[in-house]
Amino acid sequence: MPLNRNLALIYGAAFLRALGVGMTGVILGIYLSRVGFSATLIGVVIGSGLAGSALATLIVSFRADRLGRRRTLISLSLLMSLGGLALALTTALPSILLLSFLGMLNGMGRDRGAAFALEQAIIPETAPAERRTWALAWYNLVLDGGHAVGALASAIPFLFRSMLDANLLASYQFTFGLYAVLGVASAVLYAFLSRQIEVVKTTSLSKEATKISPESKRIVTRLAALSGLDSLGGGFLTSALIAYWFFRRFGVAEESLGPLFFVLRLANAGSYLVAAWLARRIGLLNTMVFTHIPSSLFLIAVPFAPSFAWAVAMLLARECLVEMDVPTRQSYIVAVVGPQERTFASGMTNVTRNVAWATAPSFAGYFMQHLALASPLFLGGG
Repeated sequence: MPLNRNLALIYGAAFLRALGVGMTGVILGIYLSRVGFSATLIGVVIGSGLAGSALATLIVSFRADRLGRRRTLISLSLLMSLGGLALALTTALPSILLLSFLGMLNGMGRDRGAAFALEQAIIPETAPAERRTWALAWYNLVLDGGHAVGALASAIPFLFRSMLDANLLASYQFTFGLYAVLGVASAVLYAFLSRQIEVVKTTSLSKEATKISPESKRIVTRLAALSGLDSLGGGFLTSALIAYWFFRRFGVAEESLGPLFFVLRLANAGSYLVAAWLARRIGLLNTMVFTHIPSSLFLIAVPFAPSFAWAVAMLLARECLVEMDVPTRQSYIVAVVGPQERTFASGMTNVTRNVAWATAPSFAGYFMQHLALASPLFLGGG
């Protein structure tokens, strides 16, 4: 079956965006610590970027279909570049906080922001119903493929340092400039999307309330609450903070963390296809539930690992399972609402995720500094 042109463009733009997110997730916390930020402030910066992402996702939920989906995706990509420019041009905390908020700077290491929510609403319309879960599974595989390659790209500061004879901090700043360029490249790809991705304007779209049925609102409210609770745990586990934990706990060099997160993201990517296969046999909801519980138990075991190798093994086992609920959840959400309600449903379930993610990192950083270095792993798993 030939790949839909719009779907191919979305896959390409999402891959470029994920490259930047995967790279930043590994190096952000370590870079901020090198310029003098405490663990608490690192958490605040990460939370600021995720708060901006939450606000953008809320706007997408209610306005993207009216403003234009293509226009919205282009705008989000250009704003993403601001986050990279903030880190490339300044080390002043107020400026970084403001621009990371406006630029939706993502320290999660996983792309789950406003563009992700909008793409999740568009993709089901580019594939037949029987291929919906597979289209979403491949989309998430592309994303985590980008995250994996981006994790490897976290070695770029050291390449810049040797090639340009620059100091280490300047090399990091060059790398964040590259992150900004990736945002612009994503915007260019979105510009070639056709008008077929847009919602047809009718009089029924004149008011937002008239296009969302009460039943759909009830369903979305329950799913959004569940997503928020799940993501509150996930917010303690941004890649930036996990990388910082390995850096502090085992003294792992920055250049060694890239390959580690590359393997972790490949484990995520492979799990999406397994999830699509498993969902056809045991159902969407069972796939979500029975993969998520053991993944949390593996996570809680990580701080008890006696060595770096055992810690990696436990974390890898967790990553093989933790994202299997993603394509199945996405497919379930868009299946239980009408086509004209998909942007709202996708947006609102991702808003609660982003709000929870934005809230948790500041607490995680504080607990790492004042309670125990492994606090985020226990709290996230719990």
